[in-house]
Amino acid sequence: MSARLVSRCDRNYSRWLAFLALSAALFSIPIAYLRAQNVASATEIEAHVPGTAILRLDPSLDSVIAPGTSIERVASGFKFVEGPMWHQNRLWFSDLAGNKLYAVTGNGKVEMLIDHSGGLDSFPPGAFMGSNAMVADKDGSVLLIEQGGRQIVRLKKDLSKIPFLATFEGKRLNSPNDLVFAPDGSLWFTDPPYGLLKQNHDPAKELSFNGVYRYTNGELTAVIKDLPTPNGIGFSADGKTLYISNSGPEMYVAKFTLDASGRVIARSRLISYPGSAPDVPDGLKIDSAGNIWTSGPGGIRIVRPDGRVLGQIKLPEVAANLAWGDDGKTAYITASTSIYRIRLLIPGALPLYR
Repeated sequence: MSARLVSRCDRNYSRWLAFLALSAALFSIPIAYLRAQNVASATEIEAHVPGTAILRLDPSLDSVIAPGTSIERVASGFKFVEGPMWHQNRLWFSDLAGNKLYAVTGNGKVEMLIDHSGGLDSFPPGAFMGSNAMVADKDGSVLLIEQGGRQIVRLKKDLSKIPFLATFEGKRLNSPNDLVFAPDGSLWFTDPPYGLLKQNHDPAKELSFNGVYRYTNGELTAVIKDLPTPNGIGFSADGKTLYISNSGPEMYVAKFTLDASGRVIARSRLISYPGSAPDVPDGLKIDSAGNIWTSGPGGIRIVRPDGRVLGQIKLPEVAANLAWGDDGKTAYITASTSIYRIRLLIPGALPLYR
């Protein structure tokens, strides 16, 4: 998602630039360099990165992350990274502000896969209209969100694009953001207004709501219509519980109980964040123990399904999303200009198709 594009977009983007400037000063990286570079592959993996920390808030975190584990920086120099997916033994990810799709190996070698990956040749500086999340489909292809293009496309083996989903009931989608296959094989995605320059007030917005959709057997259904800004999305292993990050104005992760047909039969809040912050609830993933890893103000929380927070991962940059990689026991985190990773004791819940 570009969680940066909330209703207070301009103010948050200014905070983000200020944050980059501070980070650049702390790490002796000129801010002009960060702005000018599309990508800077790490020549060697950076371990023990200053400003990183793993906060142990519950003793059971030790069964997920070993005490003393360090956080590594794998690659850096991007504009705003998002939408990670482990695919073909590499981490694929989007530069949402740079309008490019990349892949990085475990040793930090970066390759640009698609230029103008968001569906637009160009967009105003400071906008987040590149590609976003992606997921592998059962036929081996990849479904990719074009946030600027306001649609989901299918990538063939040669990385050419085929339009997949762009409208609901004859109206254009706002700008799909994050997507996941449920255990039953249905495709779910969130559709906030972040790919529209004026967001909810943009004249190009055709839908009156920001929805959460289910696609199965050729039919697209708007399951949830009343979340202000649905963002990250994930399922419990049995498919009965759906988790959605809401980026604002209230910041929280919503928890929905579903019936066998995908209808909501109960709802609650898993975790709420008070006040306002430049970083908001964004991407989320579920691990094999059922814990929800959710980005939000101050980093990534690791939360039990009952809402108990086990720990918090703090980074020197705003964390937007994460994906499970390598053997499943590595969390790769997309955070502003960089890709970070952390080794785990348990694997993540791997995608349905991989």
